[in-house]
Amino acid sequence: MTGALAGRTALVTGGSRGIGRAIALALAREGASVAICHHGDERAAETLADLQALSSKSFAFEADVSREDDVVAMLAEVAARFRTLDIAVNNAGILREAPILETSAADFDRVVAVNLRGTFLVGREAARHMRERPAGVSPARIINLASDLAFLGREGMAAYSASKGGVVALTRSFATEFAPQILVNAIAPGPVDTDMTSPATMSPEALARDLDIPLARFAAPEEIAALALYLAGDGARFVTGQCYGINGGSAMP
Repeated sequence: MTGALAGRTALVTGGSRGIGRAIALALAREGASVAICHHGDERAAETLADLQALSSKSFAFEADVSREDDVVAMLAEVAARFRTLDIAVNNAGILREAPILETSAADFDRVVAVNLRGTFLVGREAARHMRERPAGVSPARIINLASDLAFLGREGMAAYSASKGGVVALTRSFATEFAPQILVNAIAPGPVDTDMTSPATMSPEALARDLDIPLARFAAPEEIAALALYLAGDGARFVTGQCYGINGGSAMP
């Protein structure tokens, strides 16, 4: 720990577990005050306790990122409590795996609503509070979680892949529109060992498929958090509009 983010504030959506939890804790260990957003997750209290042990100013907020009213209220409260917002991490996401012919319009819409609409809404509202930066202050950061499946075709993943491809495109648009006050980048993980994609719960066929990559393993959430920490820090002040693959070689765009 170097305290590289001391005095900075951050919001991590989907921050109660998995990749979001790992990112939130990594930011807090470097001195940031961190708010997490969750949608009725009972694990939020445990994550919040761990964050508050690192930063007493951290807090949790319950919201559905696909609902505009929820997002507007959440960002207003985050800005009011922190007085400023330096880092926003769009990690909240869901997955519905089904063949295209068995994917209902409602399921498709829900995946896009959380993964893509939610990223747009949180990014838009975060930008309202970030764009006025005093001279000499490090640019604010928006970090979006995409996926290697934004670049790969995979049976059963049409809705998820489409939503994450949209996140990549959205990242570039935000980066162009909000430079130089806000730097906007995306992270595209491959297989990661989380509740949503745990090797322990996969069928042998699915596990073999996900391990059929050059590095032949799943990433730990902390490995994704390390990349987020770089993008949030001063070493990345000349980085915007990029999508970083961290996927064990599953996709090489």
